[in-house]
Amino acid sequence: MTLLSPEEMTEVFTRWQAENPEPASELEYVNPFTLLVAVVLSAQATDKGVNKATGPLFKIADTPEKMLALGEEGLISYIKTIGLYKNKAKHVIGLSQKLLDDFNGQVPEDRDKLMTLPGVGRKTANVVLNVIFHQPTMPVDTHLLRVSPKIGLAEGNSPESVEKSLLERIPKEFLHNAHHWILLHGRYVCTARNPKCEECIIKDICKHN
Repeated sequence: MTLLSPEEMTEVFTRWQAENPEPASELEYVNPFTLLVAVVLSAQATDKGVNKATGPLFKIADTPEKMLALGEEGLISYIKTIGLYKNKAKHVIGLSQKLLDDFNGQVPEDRDKLMTLPGVGRKTANVVLNVIFHQPTMPVDTHLLRVSPKIGLAEGNSPESVEKSLLERIPKEFLHNAHHWILLHGRYVCTARNPKCEECIIKDICKHN
């Protein structure tokens, strides 16, 4: 596997930044709590599918208190179109309770504390820290795990090894938005089945043969 040189890394992110200066999460949310819930619901589901369910849900349950008042069964009635909805409902009610018990109902600005919440793993915690608290974290989802080694951005074959490699190799000035650019590249250009190489703005730098 060939890695991009530091100069090539800078060029790739410069092009992505020029094309999309302020990338944002495609998950819809109204506050830190609803983003946390949306990310938990998005595991093995599409952002589009999650947004469809959470639009009506967040109108009536946008705080841990309101989510608990809705209860597991009430929550299921909103999210049953999302895969693994029973488990996810348990997680969301559990994390709502724990936020109230341990964090005064506030989403903590700390990865270890976030990861004590039901249904919250490292990737989910990193998304919340990046999107809400503007920390330069690297949430590695299926897109980043597949695309980063393929095009030469990072080495590794596990989420943590790819995360570590990306954090070490991406120039600091691009770190805050980097995961959005890579994710969008994997979702819309460098797709798993039929990558759109002809449309790719980094095809002359890409290391995939």
